[in-house]
Amino acid sequence: MSLPDLNNPDLYINRELSWLKFNSRVLYQATRKENPLLERLKFIAIYGTNLDEFYMIRVAGLKQLFSNGIIVTGEDRMTPLEQLKAIRDYLHTEKLEVERIYKEIINELKENNLLIIDYADLNEEQKNEALNYFFKNIFPVIIPIAVDATHPFPHLNNLSFSLAVKLKDKDNPEDTKYGMVRIPRLLPRFIQIEDNIYIPIESLIEQNIDTIFPGYTLITSAAFRVTRNADIVIEEEEADDFMEIMEQGLRLRKKGAFVRLEIQRSADEELIDFLNSHLKIFRRDIYKYDIPLNLGALWQIVGNKKFSHLKTPPYTPKILPPLDSSESIFHILNEDEVLLYHPYESFEPVTKLIQTAAKDPKVLSIRITLYRVGTNSPIIQALIDAANNGKQVTAMVELKARFDEENNLIWAKALEEAGAHVIYGIPGFKVHAKITQIIRQSSGGLKIYSHFATGNYNVSTAKIYTDVSYMTSREDLCEDATRFFHILTGFSKYKRLNKLSMSPTQIKQKLLYMIESEKKKKEAGRIIAKMNSLVDSDVIKALYKASMAGVKIDLIVRGICCLKPQVKGISENIKVHSIIGKYLEHARIFYFKHAEPNIYISSADWMPRNLERRIELMTPIYNKNLAHKLYEILQLQLHDNELRWVLQEDTNYKKVEIQKGQKPLNSQEFLENYINKLYKSMKKDSISKKSILTKPELKD
Repeated sequence: MSLPDLNNPDLYINRELSWLKFNSRVLYQATRKENPLLERLKFIAIYGTNLDEFYMIRVAGLKQLFSNGIIVTGEDRMTPLEQLKAIRDYLHTEKLEVERIYKEIINELKENNLLIIDYADLNEEQKNEALNYFFKNIFPVIIPIAVDATHPFPHLNNLSFSLAVKLKDKDNPEDTKYGMVRIPRLLPRFIQIEDNIYIPIESLIEQNIDTIFPGYTLITSAAFRVTRNADIVIEEEEADDFMEIMEQGLRLRKKGAFVRLEIQRSADEELIDFLNSHLKIFRRDIYKYDIPLNLGALWQIVGNKKFSHLKTPPYTPKILPPLDSSESIFHILNEDEVLLYHPYESFEPVTKLIQTAAKDPKVLSIRITLYRVGTNSPIIQALIDAANNGKQVTAMVELKARFDEENNLIWAKALEEAGAHVIYGIPGFKVHAKITQIIRQSSGGLKIYSHFATGNYNVSTAKIYTDVSYMTSREDLCEDATRFFHILTGFSKYKRLNKLSMSPTQIKQKLLYMIESEKKKKEAGRIIAKMNSLVDSDVIKALYKASMAGVKIDLIVRGICCLKPQVKGISENIKVHSIIGKYLEHARIFYFKHAEPNIYISSADWMPRNLERRIELMTPIYNKNLAHKLYEILQLQLHDNELRWVLQEDTNYKKVEIQKGQKPLNSQEFLENYINKLYKSMKKDSISKKSILTKPELKD
């Protein structure tokens, strides 16, 4: 019997179309009646922000590939042009659903006395208040722009928001003019009138066009928004000063080619033609909406504290014993290892570890990789304090972290000024590994402590992303941490670690080896892997072969998945799940039943960029209790019947429904409640030092 051709493009899902379906699952959260109204509005905001980035990066990239004559880009064999057509078809269809969902939520918010309406719908008193706001806060900073033979079309920044206008001269009505009003980002997207009323800023500006353009009357207007190619290509080898070249790249991002135009559906064709005569955007990349543009700006309304009863009650991450005591964190790590699952367990101990190290006179050195740290970072401040205190601080600041480049430039300069040794990246690679190493004097000589994570050193996202933190003083792992930082800071031909695995030299090789080992066990083999994305074709083929040998495989993939499950004779033993809920599932946890150890955490998704073009880490969890905790998290998610979707052979995702006789199980809600109960019981008893998730009825 001949083996199936695993290069058959029908066995692979296009990564861009897979991403679109992920964003559709995000949008679905806005339809769930179980979610409070502002929580539903939040998911529309997330959907819109996701789509902005998709167009700026992925669609812009496909356009460049098409322009450069590239024909085939992936295992699915879709050409860039075929992908662009499929993306446009998908989004133009989904746009109608977005509008429907938005209007439904707005109507329900109105029933709860929270209004998003136009200026024309205000009463006279409210109109006067709005006009007063306009003349005090908007009129002085908006920019009226005429466009004619003597006034060139202005530069428009990426995601800039403006009002296009068609005017007629009051003295000469036959004379029509085109222009626009640029609306600076410093102005709010919605103008708040009273505690419960918001109006889109363009409806207020439109009302005052005759003041903005004296002597002219408005014929028609339309709000519009442009998207540019925002990908930065850095020619590292040509840069003497990497920081300088990054700053130049950020400036160029503002000048990237236009790739999308969003405009109000009410815009007449002449106004669209006027804009596009200058923007030159392909007509299918023009999206007409009859809801407010810039859905990401809905966060402004979601954040209204007067209507917090329309949001999901906030969860407070917990610090469990022994980390909640006054005992030194170094003493705790001398005795045991700690594994935290954020955001259910607080990120604060990680921050405290670095802050304590910065102040401890016995600490000699702190080394850390920084990818996305956020603003007002207490971790960065602790590193600055440590450098000022004379400690050796080494920070690998990844300046190529997309859309965080500018923030990272600021932090890199601040660390340098404090005396830290700052590395600005590795030529040809992004450093995406999440690791901290602390070297401290002890009675027996130098003692090393390490923190390995799946997520960034960002205290804000640690409250909304699920991630794993692992703190240890285990010698073999800490020795590997030393080797890892030596590889980052020095010259090394042998970029391999002993217990840890790093990419691009080891992780993929290790994964393929463990998949092959399970394959050899046939029906006794078992793989469970949780990640953000699965794209790498070599890994997918290895999983197909394992499935064909009888290995049972469950993949929990939040976003992109190019593997096609449930194909007869090839992937019948593979199930692909996706959890979409209140928190962004960001952890990477891998279980291989017959590996030693059999549980790993990683900063890397199973994508070519992570496995071949980035510096990442995969960390084995030898501690049986901590490994069990991670295994239970995987099992819990596989039994979720409220947030879980399952990928079908036809490439569509099917929402898991609660079966007759089943109890509802929302894995995220379960963990909130579980950790809360654990916290209360441990506080009460002050006995256990373990934080282990156990739910005996969830069996493999």
